[in-house]
Amino acid sequence: MYQELSIYVDFDDCLCETARVFSSLALRLFGIDVPYEDIRYFNLQRSFALTDKQYERMMIEGHRSEVLLSYDETPGAVDTVNEWIDTGYQVSVITGRPFSAYEASREWLDMHGLKRVKLYCLNKYGRDNFIKGSDFDLEIDDYRRMHFDFAIEDSPSAFPFFEHLKELRVMVYDRPWNRECELPGRNYCRCTDWDMIRRLVR
Repeated sequence: MYQELSIYVDFDDCLCETARVFSSLALRLFGIDVPYEDIRYFNLQRSFALTDKQYERMMIEGHRSEVLLSYDETPGAVDTVNEWIDTGYQVSVITGRPFSAYEASREWLDMHGLKRVKLYCLNKYGRDNFIKGSDFDLEIDDYRRMHFDFAIEDSPSAFPFFEHLKELRVMVYDRPWNRECELPGRNYCRCTDWDMIRRLVR
């Protein structure tokens, strides 16, 4: 008999290669060349040294439906998530994207064989600053009533969202912008790929 686990999965740079697209956008829109491996901060405005107007423009461009649908899968993500669901685990994608990006995000998941995962938009990063009047379909209070056994996340800025879950094990997907951060506790583990995540969740 399987043990039913609940797993939180971040979308950008865990399921798909978002930062690589934004690196290309910064070059195309502004002539700013910061290769993926040189992205040192989760805050892309800081990483690319953008003005407020440039940052707003880049983020709006990066959240257009056709751009969201173009993101490549992070290798191994889809197979691992489907394996968990087949085992009976509950998988929820908790993204910081605004609800205006929900439809395209849902379509990306469906196109990549993840029709069975739940998708929620949670305001993790104050994203109202670039898409005015943004809505999110998961409120903080409702999120804090949810339970997870494991979380897969790349952003140090999201770590405070795990503080209420004392038994949670957090798999930090290794990215250039989180390599210099200190992990908050022994329940955090840096993972280099989805094969490592799969082994740890087992």
